[in-house]
Amino acid sequence: MNTHRIHRVAKLTGLSRDVIRIWERRYGLIKPARGPNRYRLYTDDDVALLRYVKAEMDKGSSIGDLAALGHDELLARMRTVPVLEAPGKGEPYGRLLNELVAALDPVDRATFERRLNGAVAVIPFEEALQGILLPLQERVGQLWHDGRISEAVEHYVTKQVQQKLFSVMNLLPVNEQGPKVVVACAPDEWHEIGAQSVAYHCRVRGCRVYYLGANVPVAALATFCDQVRPDLLILSLVVSRVDARAVRLAEELAESLGPLCPIAAGGKGAELMREHLAPRKVEVLDDFAALDRRLILLTATRTTAGK
Repeated sequence: MNTHRIHRVAKLTGLSRDVIRIWERRYGLIKPARGPNRYRLYTDDDVALLRYVKAEMDKGSSIGDLAALGHDELLARMRTVPVLEAPGKGEPYGRLLNELVAALDPVDRATFERRLNGAVAVIPFEEALQGILLPLQERVGQLWHDGRISEAVEHYVTKQVQQKLFSVMNLLPVNEQGPKVVVACAPDEWHEIGAQSVAYHCRVRGCRVYYLGANVPVAALATFCDQVRPDLLILSLVVSRVDARAVRLAEELAESLGPLCPIAAGGKGAELMREHLAPRKVEVLDDFAALDRRLILLTATRTTAGK
């Protein structure tokens, strides 16, 4: 099961760090483990439980009454909530997301694809990506982690999202004068949606994108980057790595790729590895806004260098 630092949990739940700590200390709702560096580490179940408690409070329950039920009872009640009510992001498309998720339990392919295709077709794709596709993927992933939908259903939704991304990317013109950006998933990283979204984002902003896909070994990345000489390498890091693995990967990236090109990384795994990546000059991009700022800087640097 994945683990998350408190700043990531705050983003996933919509709760402030102070509230999370109070619920932990005063009410004992969750009991995060401590990593070797003493940071709190929260599990996927912790995140799901905090989301559930927040949703129940939004309906009028008090934190005291909910805490009195105890951790195990709250967890049991959370798992009986209909999938339609699964909490998630995506406003102003929350109703559509609920309808899409409802069409997965049981799977109603015709309804799901008709509603998804219809929604994506009538709004700008970047808005559809940020407002519908990525929130849908996140919600479905959480439901799978919670054991409320099957792995096969999660794969089905993932393929639907991937098809949308690739079909749109194939229609985009290639800017042969734009900065060269390599996008790949790091070793042992199999979830591609984040990396594919980054590749699309870079293409739309005029970059020449080389998308390498999932689970690319560092040695293979180094060989490719030595040939292509990109202006930027962006890695997707989703997997949570413990300190020894995190240090080893950070060192490999710095030693093998650092001399070849600037390196950036994104995803919750990158956030957890920040203290190991930053000293080795691997920039952590927290969100698409940070990616935009990095691409603006990259374009400005190339323009200045070309003068």
